[in-house]
Amino acid sequence: MAAGRPTWQGHLRLSLVTCPVALYTATDSGGDVHFNMLHKETHNRIRMVPTDPDLGPIARADIVKGYEIEKGQYVVVTQDEIDSVRLESTRTIDIERFVAARDIDRLYWDSPYFLVPDGKLAAEAYTVIREAMSGADQVALGRVVMHQRERLLAIEPRDEGMVAWTLRSRREVRDAAAYFDAIPDRKADPAMIQIARKIIEQQEGPFDPETFTDRYEDALRALIQEKRKGKGRKVQVEAPEDTNVVDLMEALKKSLGGPAGKARPKKAPARKKAG
Repeated sequence: MAAGRPTWQGHLRLSLVTCPVALYTATDSGGDVHFNMLHKETHNRIRMVPTDPDLGPIARADIVKGYEIEKGQYVVVTQDEIDSVRLESTRTIDIERFVAARDIDRLYWDSPYFLVPDGKLAAEAYTVIREAMSGADQVALGRVVMHQRERLLAIEPRDEGMVAWTLRSRREVRDAAAYFDAIPDRKADPAMIQIARKIIEQQEGPFDPETFTDRYEDALRALIQEKRKGKGRKVQVEAPEDTNVVDLMEALKKSLGGPAGKARPKKAPARKKAG
């Protein structure tokens, strides 16, 4: 049974096959440490009061929305005008095409949602769509209107269900060339590359999200616990040393396993017990 309220409810449609579905946010930011602004003496929560630089504090009823077209120049838009261009939610995700996941640049992948059948009668059609996609090794592209905004979805099978990823639009993804074109176009030393590849091989391993924790969040929580106890101890996050590498080849050799560039000895295989 899905926990919490769905972000969106409607139908998933593949040609003439339709089933009720619901979208649930697949990630949780509720565990992050958040701070409130307090007065330093009373510890009362600070209220944000809208203020005009000429008039001072103003009522929220006097606030309008404006789009800046030039520095200090705005086009004022009313809420009715904004509502007039809102897309009507059809409550249906129409699968428009299928593509290979590898064909979608990872810069476009945004937020994941669990896409689940909504009700017992939806399970059969849902399963048919999921299994058909599993055999084709494709992701489905469709559109959904959430929070008054149309988003493109990439839907892929996962275990017994499906995951729908919102995809960023072309306008949201910056051109990499604007950042990478200034990088000098020169070839690296083949010997250095070979050593670096051996270092990579030494550090290969499976991805385990349990081993990657947010050290800053952990340090903040430790600090808060100490403050609750009245100790007020400062907790610092360990950071890597900032070293200035002069001899890159020497640094690579030391990273590989010593000044001579010898690889670290591998563990001997475990001996089989005698029968």
